[in-house]
Amino acid sequence: MDTGKVLGREYRPRVIDSALQRALAAAGAVVLEGARAAGKTTTALHAAASYVFIDDPQAQSLLDVAPRSLLEGDAPRLLDEWQVAPQLWNLVRRAVDATAEPGLFILTGSAVPPDDVTRHTGAGRFLRLRERTMSWWEKLDSPTGAVSLAGLFEGNLPKTDLGAAPDLDTVIDNLLRPGFPAMTALAAAQSADRLRGYIDDVARTDIRRIADIRHEPEVIKQLIAGLARSVASEVTYKTLAADVRVVAPTIDEETVSNYVGLLQRLFVVETQRPWTPALRSRARVRTSPKFHLVDAALAAAALGAGAQHLRGDLNTLGTLFESAVVHDLTVLTLGGEVSHYRDSNGKEIDAILTLPDGRWGAVEVKLGGQQVSMGAQSLQAVIAQVDTAAIGEPTFRLVVTGTGPILVTDDGTVTAPLTALGP
Repeated sequence: MDTGKVLGREYRPRVIDSALQRALAAAGAVVLEGARAAGKTTTALHAAASYVFIDDPQAQSLLDVAPRSLLEGDAPRLLDEWQVAPQLWNLVRRAVDATAEPGLFILTGSAVPPDDVTRHTGAGRFLRLRERTMSWWEKLDSPTGAVSLAGLFEGNLPKTDLGAAPDLDTVIDNLLRPGFPAMTALAAAQSADRLRGYIDDVARTDIRRIADIRHEPEVIKQLIAGLARSVASEVTYKTLAADVRVVAPTIDEETVSNYVGLLQRLFVVETQRPWTPALRSRARVRTSPKFHLVDAALAAAALGAGAQHLRGDLNTLGTLFESAVVHDLTVLTLGGEVSHYRDSNGKEIDAILTLPDGRWGAVEVKLGGQQVSMGAQSLQAVIAQVDTAAIGEPTFRLVVTGTGPILVTDDGTVTAPLTALGP
């Protein structure tokens, strides 16, 4: 469908487009989930043949008298923000059951309803996809995609390009450019204002739509700032509670944990789970997850960290950059999982990419291009103690940098700047 005619803006292709088409060919309904303003409506509308916006007043009036009429239209039919009327879930389920045809409906939503709303899971009828904010490959004006993740999994190595290395200012500018489609073209000051407004909306409105919370919005905003300080780290609820007590002195860890869960239901916070392979050594694998905000630029806004601040604080810049890399790996690795590894000996890998067929790749993140050798050595040290007889050798080893070139080291490790990474 022509998004320009319906929404007034032309469609920008997304990595998830191909996954959505495959899902529509395989299941009766596809649930496209993700944070508010991540682009779900536009992506779904681009793939749809008809649509209805459930939060539209006319649609709301039909919900009371003829809810089944909202399902009528050419397939695939988009039901946008379906969680506004969770009773539609079972109506869609029954409609899918009534025919063997795939690709009947696309449901989009920016919040996960309570479990009892979707107790009929839709197994065999529904497929779920997560649309995240735009990767660097999607949001930059002239992405190269010179290093393909899919290609690396097929054993294709990139050609050396020493001129591909961007400077630090470019890295900072790219990081601060939001991946929310409506914000990518804004000036830095404008996007920072919009991102702060986004955080304010989450704290004042969005979270209260899905739960009755007793604390003021400032508490949620402080929690988001605490999560931003700890992105790409194994932070505990105890640490987060200590951060939040600046504005809520009596808040406990259980409440903070519940609030993080609500932010996850809004897709504002995402968990990077631990990778737990069998080891040859006696080291113990750590099992704590890492948290990331939905977009590294949003994390920077929560911290009040602009370009000048980040140029003078390379530690914060490095943490936010790692979170940006993990985000992009998750977007670009369609159908795969991105986890992390850390053991009791202090050895770690920033990201493990695992495909459904068992192939895996190991990724280390280094802000500076001069740290490539250190990253390659770190990967080798961890892989040497993994029981590869049980899980197989990694398909590739990759060091993603901010300011490094594209090349393959003598030990076979690929290195590339994030600006060169594509699907």
